Amino acid sequence: MVSIELARKLREAGLKWEPQPGDRFVIPDRGMDDDVFVVSQMVVDVHDFPEGRVLGFNGTVEWALDSLEKDSALWLPSETQLRDRLGGSFVSLTSADDGYHVTLDIAGRRQDVVDDDPAEAYGKALLYLASGE
Repeated sequence: MVSIELARKLREAGLKWEPQPGDRFVIPDRGMDDDVFVVSQMVVDVHDFPEGRVLGFNGTVEWALDSLEKDSALWLPSETQLRDRLGGSFVSLTSADDGYHVTLDIAGRRQDVVDDDPAEAYGKALLYLASGE
């Protein structure tokens, strides 16, 4: 999952999101930047009891925020989703002393993008494809 800063840049560069179960997102700039939400078709809570942990199938959770326009949410794509978006330009992900290298092939020219986190490296590579940044 990418950082909020990189997710913003990707959205500004034109990355489109069609929410699917399992997608993670934040609701930025409303005091909830640290709360990561997950798109789900069913709510399951973990309850801690003296006998151990139990998965509770609770149905609908009531919350003051009943709905939210998609554009108000900021998608935090996963490594897999980012790699898929790189398409045929993606060559490899390798680990080195200086971080994770995503290698792209852009019209026969190789381009390396590096970051300490593999998801960030994928995201930065996608940003490079979208905007040259």
